[in-house]
Amino acid sequence: MTVQLDHTSQSNAAPAATGPLTQQMIVILDFGSQYSELIARRIRETQVYSEVISYRTPVEQLRSLNPKGIILSGGPSSVYDEGAPHCDAEIWNLGIPILGVCYGMQLMVQQLGGGVERAERGEYGKASLMIDDPTDLLTNVDDGTTMWMSHGDSVAAMPPGFERLAHTDNTPVAAIAHHERKLYGVQFHPEVVHSLGGLALIRNFVYHICDCEPTWTTEAFVEEAVREIRGKVGEKRVLLALSGGVDSSTLAFLLHRAIGDQLTCMFIDQGFMRKNEPERLLKLFHEQFHIPVQYVNARDRFLTSIDGIADPEEKRKRIGHEFIAVFESESRRLGPFDYLAQGTLYPDVIESADTNMDPKTGERVAVKIKSHHNVGGLPKDLRFKLVEPLRKLFKDEVRKLGRSIGLPEEIVNRHPFPGPGLAIRILGEVSEEKLEILREADYIVRQEINRHDVYADFWQAFAVLLPIRSVGVMGDQRTYAYPIVLRFVSSEDGMTADWSRVSYDLLELISNRIVNEVRGVNRVVYDITSKPPGTIEWE
Repeated sequence: MTVQLDHTSQSNAAPAATGPLTQQMIVILDFGSQYSELIARRIRETQVYSEVISYRTPVEQLRSLNPKGIILSGGPSSVYDEGAPHCDAEIWNLGIPILGVCYGMQLMVQQLGGGVERAERGEYGKASLMIDDPTDLLTNVDDGTTMWMSHGDSVAAMPPGFERLAHTDNTPVAAIAHHERKLYGVQFHPEVVHSLGGLALIRNFVYHICDCEPTWTTEAFVEEAVREIRGKVGEKRVLLALSGGVDSSTLAFLLHRAIGDQLTCMFIDQGFMRKNEPERLLKLFHEQFHIPVQYVNARDRFLTSIDGIADPEEKRKRIGHEFIAVFESESRRLGPFDYLAQGTLYPDVIESADTNMDPKTGERVAVKIKSHHNVGGLPKDLRFKLVEPLRKLFKDEVRKLGRSIGLPEEIVNRHPFPGPGLAIRILGEVSEEKLEILREADYIVRQEINRHDVYADFWQAFAVLLPIRSVGVMGDQRTYAYPIVLRFVSSEDGMTADWSRVSYDLLELISNRIVNEVRGVNRVVYDITSKPPGTIEWE
């Protein structure tokens, strides 16, 4: 079973590669393209490991990584702009296959003696690719296939030794190759779904040109991760803040397989979870998974901490501070611990600067907790060494990993849930009464989308409680009660989202049940706002 990925990064944030010890690797040099991580996703779909790193990476470091191939991403710049990003020109002498995509192709042309200039006509969107050389990079790519273009510059003169592989109506040089040196460039984006022949091209580069083997599998990852965890942790104790989401649950399974009773899982119940979730989580881990969990009931503390607070950012901040306080006291009570396990994913590695190094050991130490809570930093005197077995993975890879090691579908496919929980799905001030109303309404939503077998159709589907009341009529009597907003969205990564076109029958059923079964609600509305301009959550 292969593992897959998706995320977004910026080139100036991309870290040095952290590739696994034994995997073959394709390196992507990121020049700021919105599609850089999508390239990595497509490569991993071929069961070959890939990493996105900065275009500034020196050639010595690239050589030490021993990649089987290098891909230069697209980017928003023009190669002839002052200050345009350039990679170390010595990469062309590494003897490693290189594929330049869009800006990456133009940079290859410029640095190897060709010419790039502003095109008379730019090309954006779908274009038919006419193939001049159907071998090598374009093997099994259909002549006339659709590829996705997004460029205003074009190759005016090819470097010495290069040949044209393909063109379009508006782009005379759409793909090039120096076959002997295994240097290739494409003016289109093969990684996007609109490029119908894109995956075939990527497979050609990965398998036939770079000579990679499909070894990046969940089984291989588990074997290597267990070995690395045992080697790093030794006989020391590890603490994991468990949320019940797929990241922390998968991490718990993996750590328990590697170190058994050296792992302590702590679940802090802040009172903002959905109906029956804390109880279900503890039952699953104790009875089905046989992984002990230290349960901490902090509901009253958290509710008191946000009493009277209506501002959403202040609510998040107070919940974050309270989580830190509880975590600190409970970790000292249960400890001592040498390691803190965090469900850091590969997007966190690229996008986050919220770590530092222990000056004595050189190991990463926690100064922020990057759990489901998305809260502020841990106290600096509470210093753990980090163990982050998932830091090479993307979200969909974690789901596949969780499924492969035995997590039930209810956890693997669990919709994203905000760290502050229902507290930020209640707009304005939070009270026990409002929490109870929203829990019941949300429970009905989850019941019905599961009953109708459409849970997996949505990125998220939930209820929101508004801090207003409206007039209604129930049983010939006037009511003055809260409205519930239903928010169902479709998305691939949460960065953008579209409101879901839910059947009227299902919406009617959910609305009728909420109004009839949840005391304090007399109106249900449906949010039809996409992201952007809205956000998925209301706070």
